[in-house]
Amino acid sequence: MPTRSDAPAPSSSMGRGLDVLTTLAALVRDGHQTTVGEIARALGRERSQVSRTLATLDRSGLVERRADRSFTLAWGWYAAAQELTAQRLRTHGLAVLESLSSQLGEAAFLSELQGDATLTTLESLPSASRMIGSWIGRAYPAYCSDAGRASLWDASEDEVRAVFASTEFRPQGPNTPTSVDDFLARLDDDRRRGFSIVDQEAEPGLYSVAAPVWDFRGEVVGAVQVVGTRAALHARTAECGDACARAAAHLSRQLGAPVSAAG
Repeated sequence: MPTRSDAPAPSSSMGRGLDVLTTLAALVRDGHQTTVGEIARALGRERSQVSRTLATLDRSGLVERRADRSFTLAWGWYAAAQELTAQRLRTHGLAVLESLSSQLGEAAFLSELQGDATLTTLESLPSASRMIGSWIGRAYPAYCSDAGRASLWDASEDEVRAVFASTEFRPQGPNTPTSVDDFLARLDDDRRRGFSIVDQEAEPGLYSVAAPVWDFRGEVVGAVQVVGTRAALHARTAECGDACARAAAHLSRQLGAPVSAAG
């Protein structure tokens, strides 16, 4: 259970409200009781102070009080949190990519799943990169994309099959998956390894690794990628894959991901 017993009391009502919301979200996520007493104990705060804050949050539509006197987050809070996640994904994501590309000397990208394709939303290209032009806004079929497999990291088999229900697995490179079963087998290998490897699946000579980015709900919202030529990256697979996984975990923590997801 989260505990903040050693934390100083926030100096403003906004600070106290955010503290209570954060703690309530953690208690809900972890399946703990969410009464005033439990929230106050987790925060190390006075029960009366937490009760007043919860009453204000209830009037604001950010939390709801149940019949058993416990509390839960209202839908308005989830909508606000998702918007904040999208903003942090852009701002923190760019810093993470710049650090990753500087460390490896290779191009780094952030992509998100859009239907049965992945869309590149951020990039960092080192000066020595062999990439031509920007990839931002560029879509790739998810079945042959490293970001596609990383973005479906937390999906069940049925969910993956639903994503590709109307997809034709057309050859894009010499190693393109031939079916959803082939895709699922490669995804299982990725999960055991800790990062995705795409070896000439999207186009001949293209090699890449990717790792999932998780949000505050413990759900995958995108993927960090390192992309280059097979000649340049194949011998560095472990180095690039591990660095990519660490970068994705760092970004996940910035989005409030549970420790079990962010690593």
